[in-house]
Amino acid sequence: MLPFKNAEGQVLAHVPMDVPLTVTTTEAKGLEPTIELAVRLSRSGYRVAPHLAARQVRDEAHLADIVARLREAGIEGVLVIGGDAAKAGQYPDALSLLTALQEIGHPFVSVGIGGYPEGHGKIPDAAMEQALKAKAPHATEIISQLCFAAGTTVDWSRALRARGVDLPIKVGIPGAISRQKLIRVSAGLGLGQSAKFLSNQQSLFWRFFTPRGYSPNKLVERLTPAFSQGDNGLRSFHVFTFNDLESTEAWRQRWLSRLHEGVQRHRESSTSRPRTLRNGADPGRSWGFPPEDPEELQNR
Repeated sequence: MLPFKNAEGQVLAHVPMDVPLTVTTTEAKGLEPTIELAVRLSRSGYRVAPHLAARQVRDEAHLADIVARLREAGIEGVLVIGGDAAKAGQYPDALSLLTALQEIGHPFVSVGIGGYPEGHGKIPDAAMEQALKAKAPHATEIISQLCFAAGTTVDWSRALRARGVDLPIKVGIPGAISRQKLIRVSAGLGLGQSAKFLSNQQSLFWRFFTPRGYSPNKLVERLTPAFSQGDNGLRSFHVFTFNDLESTEAWRQRWLSRLHEGVQRHRESSTSRPRTLRNGADPGRSWGFPPEDPEELQNR
């Protein structure tokens, strides 16, 4: 979620307490709104991890103050990123901030770092690979940037495992967000930030603005089988809501309901005679996509 002024109210209204949250950092708004929102949500009972953008941390004193505030609020996790700020403070990249956190003896149980299945628009692939391998010993998990090609994400995860990076990976996917919502959020980020975001995520831009729009269902179904394979680190999903929390939570609940129904059917079929569908599929796996909601259909 983004640290906009209405974000806290949206969380309290629509997100269950057992859903872990992350609060991103934007160049336009700086680090402080992220820390403030994370602290408030933690005190309301949520398990929340703020994004710490290294280039926006001024110096050791600033870092120590951030850690103290998060510790006091009971926050046990952070996601450390380099950030896009043009001018850096004492920490020019994520690795330098991760090292500093370790040196001061941070209290965080979970430390996430970013991963880029399709590479980074401004950083060479070799440099990205080297940086990720250097950051891995300081982290407990990887959260991947949005990628709309499931095969690309799986191949990237397998390559990481082959290079000795065996951290669990949360796959970044978009929530159930409309094109109109994306436009509003982009405007709220400021023109420069929006342009940077879209220039680095061309696949996101085109998927949202084609006539049919975008639904995350197919991406979920194509990625899920890889979670049970031992040759990659994919373990779960990390949903980028763009603050469209109500529709994203409704979409998540539809998936959970459909999966529950599938499990029930599988249990029932296992107590009766063996059977298959006409196409030979296992009936316990034929759950299909959650039914589309009217808003999503209207936005297509």
